[in-house]
Amino acid sequence: MSVTSVFRPSAAWREGDDPGHRQFCDIGHLELERGTRLPDVTMAYETWGTLAPDGSNAVLVEHALTGDSHVVGEQSHAHPTPGWWEGMVGPGRPLDTDRWFVVAPNVLGGCQGTTGPSSVAVDGRAWGSRFPQITIRDQVSAEARLADELGIARWAAVIGGSMGGMRAIEWAVGHPDRVERAVVLASTAYATAEQIGWSQAQVLAIRNDPHFADGDYYRQPVGPDAGLAIARQIAHVTYRSELELHDRFGRRPQGDRSGSPFAVESYLDHHGTKLAGRFDANSYIVLTEAMNSHDVGRGRGGLQAALSRFAGELTVVAVDSDRLYPPRLTAEVAALRPGTRQATIRSRSGHDGFLTEIDQAGEVVAAALARHPR
Repeated sequence: MSVTSVFRPSAAWREGDDPGHRQFCDIGHLELERGTRLPDVTMAYETWGTLAPDGSNAVLVEHALTGDSHVVGEQSHAHPTPGWWEGMVGPGRPLDTDRWFVVAPNVLGGCQGTTGPSSVAVDGRAWGSRFPQITIRDQVSAEARLADELGIARWAAVIGGSMGGMRAIEWAVGHPDRVERAVVLASTAYATAEQIGWSQAQVLAIRNDPHFADGDYYRQPVGPDAGLAIARQIAHVTYRSELELHDRFGRRPQGDRSGSPFAVESYLDHHGTKLAGRFDANSYIVLTEAMNSHDVGRGRGGLQAALSRFAGELTVVAVDSDRLYPPRLTAEVAALRPGTRQATIRSRSGHDGFLTEIDQAGEVVAAALARHPR
């Protein structure tokens, strides 16, 4: 596997001429859950639609681990990939911008404009290894500060899948007075032992890359791209279903020559190399460890007591072939919180079904927005 680049943020992000309409908001210092302080935090975000004068039509969309604020739209110099939920936002779409004002921030700790390990600290150097440990609750606290700055006192809905679903349910439990509806897709109320185990293998792949330099690799000609690519390969197997991989690749070789790699190996290598070219390894670690911290019941009397704090409408959505966040976790939330609505996306794609089955996901989102909250 070739290693050719070190992730660096684009200077264009702060020039205000982003064709994807990425915007920035300075939210000041952030007190973190583990007792430290993160100074001078900037949040990157994108919006679609028009905010109502009373702020009542705002919808928050939360991205997954390696996503960003670019929910829909073309690839550009500032957006390394096209929108990750194409078909979900726009006039006549499930998130109809003729009615809703849609806000999508890049997560705290990320690498697409929001303060993270690759951001420049007050001393003029990248945070790198000095970036503090953060939790899902810290990420939501930063988003709450962003909402304050945007004049949004209460979200009509908070919607997210995977890591974004963790933030969506944390919003509902941690800020119940600020959320009317929450839609949680292919996610969980707490990180399970297996999820933490998969995460550890990915983090160790990055940290054991000889170019990781304890997280301070930004001035090096070569960074931990190989470790990040391996981490992505590990993760990607958990994102798809066993049956899909079997039907799609089986034991086929990639080429006709004897000894050529299996087709599935080439597929995973492609996805690993692709991510290493657009994402920061430190952010991958910081966000993965934040996901491991996720437990809405922590310090709140347990899961059931925590869920009871939210009086709005909660919709939880499983993907039937998801082996990373299996349907039992969705069913557990519904069982512990009376009135929770359940839905299932039918897909052979596994966990990624909430992204690939856009029609089914859109139906769930549209239905949730059409109902009046409790």
